[in-house]
Amino acid sequence: MTRILDQSILLLGISFLTSLQSTKVLSEWKKCGDRECETAMSRVQATTDYLGPDCRYLNFKTGEEIMVYSKLSRKNENLWTGSKGKDFGYFPKDAVKIEEVFISEEVEVLTKETDFLCLHGDKYTFE
Repeated sequence: MTRILDQSILLLGISFLTSLQSTKVLSEWKKCGDRECETAMSRVQATTDYLGPDCRYLNFKTGEEIMVYSKLSRKNENLWTGSKGKDFGYFPKDAVKIEEVFISEEVEVLTKETDFLCLHGDKYTFE
């Protein structure tokens, strides 16, 4: 009985740590094409396959096209945000090459809690 309880506590701890990781604020600032970050900034092509660490990240295969809507700045400049079809999420800028720039003048804005939303099953998890 003690062993089952120990295993349950361990699984609960792992679940908690995974949840914290998937809601961590990645940066307090981001650069966008407009103040609402609704305008696509550029179109990029994946130069490598990418599988993100959690559901906030965009997974893709080499050659796929991605529309970029924001770029994290200051604390974490290596992550961009974009979409591929219906999928949306963060990805490393080093995994893509720019094909077309739509917005040359970027606006820096504060991130919001909803920028780091991660869907787990049927509920949303915030930091």
